Amino acid sequence: MKNTSHLIALIILILIMMACQNNSKKLGQLEKPNILFLFTDDQRYNTVNALGNEGVVTPNMDKLSQSGVTFTHSYNMGAWHGAVCVASRAMLNTGLSVWRARDAESRFSELVANRQFWAQRMKDLGYETYFSGKWHVKADAQELFDNVVHVRPGMPNQTPAGYHRPRSISDSTWLPWDTIHGGFWKGGKHWSEVLADDAINFLEQAAEKEKPFFMYLAFNAPHDPRQSPKEFVDMYPIESQKLPESFIPEYPFKDSIGCSRNLRDEALAPFPRTEYAVKVNQLEYFALISHTDVQFGRILDALEKTGKSEETYVLYTADHGLAVGYNGLIGKQNMFDHSVRVPLILTGPGIPENAKRDQQVYLQDVFPTVIELAGGTAIKSNEFQSLLPMIRKSSESSKYDAIYGCYMNLQRMVRTEKYKLIVYPKIQELLLFDMVNDPLEMSDLSDDPAYAEILTEMKEKLTDQQLIMNDPLDLSEILGE
Repeated sequence: MKNTSHLIALIILILIMMACQNNSKKLGQLEKPNILFLFTDDQRYNTVNALGNEGVVTPNMDKLSQSGVTFTHSYNMGAWHGAVCVASRAMLNTGLSVWRARDAESRFSELVANRQFWAQRMKDLGYETYFSGKWHVKADAQELFDNVVHVRPGMPNQTPAGYHRPRSISDSTWLPWDTIHGGFWKGGKHWSEVLADDAINFLEQAAEKEKPFFMYLAFNAPHDPRQSPKEFVDMYPIESQKLPESFIPEYPFKDSIGCSRNLRDEALAPFPRTEYAVKVNQLEYFALISHTDVQFGRILDALEKTGKSEETYVLYTADHGLAVGYNGLIGKQNMFDHSVRVPLILTGPGIPENAKRDQQVYLQDVFPTVIELAGGTAIKSNEFQSLLPMIRKSSESSKYDAIYGCYMNLQRMVRTEKYKLIVYPKIQELLLFDMVNDPLEMSDLSDDPAYAEILTEMKEKLTDQQLIMNDPLDLSEILGE
């Protein structure tokens, strides 16, 4: 009996090992897998239930995380003006780092002519390409994709009533489900639902074709105006909302770093921040994420119905994060992790299930990753890395020695796995954080003598990153060169 048990255990072990081997052989080796890219707007890294936030309901995003690999430390580099999404999307679609993307923006027509855009590369690899949703790149989506339905602007229209709110507990002048304000409701149906409709139609078309597909589906949500049906807002009663641990009424350096009350994003909530206003903005943010999650579910169900899910890779990320009350801020124009760090999940044939990768990467790494999955090679001008080596081998290092961040000429950042240095050039201010022991960036260590050596090392790393990124800002005075 004992020998029989041992034999059964051995057989089970062999079968598991064989399954793992077969699974690993599939990764990146399907000749022409389909690609489904789900892209959200303003979604912070910690707004998915499966990634540690029990306060938000996201069963479909959770399902993606549980069935694939999550890169827990994925970043956007920043931006050259207040519309951070423009820079993020320009980098994503061209493969150029932030300052090179800025410099190339006026000549994107040349990049189009040279077929350097992501969608063009996929077409050249034999894919039929589909697009709907938020574009916000200075190139014509109609020219880049084979199938285009809606090309949405940077955001749905806001209204004066949508700013500096709520002013008090009795303030009900603006409600997320009130269609009178337009915004996501413009046209009669919520834009996220329209995008899911477009995606389902695309998938029905693709199901009838032999040609592999590349679908770029870009939600405007959960960008403001944070509007969703009442049933989703009701999921988040105000009494259930917890303030961010880093909540403060106002960020002390806001005026010097471009985040004053004159910045549109920061004007969404009243100054100084109140606990009530932050909780309301937060619950409306979570409600819109949950509404978006339902649309994810509709799209994934439609993919399943095509019979092509087993040969399709799904990639999900966001263009950047959002503060919504962290550190006294509301917007994304800052260098804290809540605003530069995003969810990044990949699932599909051969992808390990419910796996985490803690290596530091950029969200724009999905471009060369998809090119490799499609059997192509990244062009020399693409400055990002394929994620597949790290998916195949969890111990594989990122090619990035550090993560770089910028906002106009007002902020700079460098982040390693353990430390982050933020520089505010206008006021010659340095902030140093221990990201392992202080992940919410609440305790500045820059003046602590015990961290003097670390501070020097981080300054050097920032200087190195500026050179790599072709950063035009001279920080030699503050970095002590």
